[in-house]
Amino acid sequence: MTERVVTVDLAGVTDKAGLMDRCARALDLPEWFGRNWDALADSLGDHTLWPEGAVEAGLLIVVRHWQGYARARPEEWRTAREVFAEAADHTPALSVALALGGTS
Repeated sequence: MTERVVTVDLAGVTDKAGLMDRCARALDLPEWFGRNWDALADSLGDHTLWPEGAVEAGLLIVVRHWQGYARARPEEWRTAREVFAEAADHTPALSVALALGGTS
């Protein structure tokens, strides 16, 4: 079974609200998603919110075009990286990759 891949494209994102919106859209999170760090962490670790088949096959989240956000809000980006890393550390079927390139 092939790992499920979800791309979170942060092109043009310069604040936490934009990051949360892109994550909610890419991960198809429910309307009640709280758009805060704890809600993101909970959602990443909640297998019931994952795409069909991802629990068995694994879920790879690829974050693209993150560099602009990292420059605009370095403290927020540090927190976002921590949330992604901790979710991946605590959820064996989850991997998060930060794509390099595409900075222009």
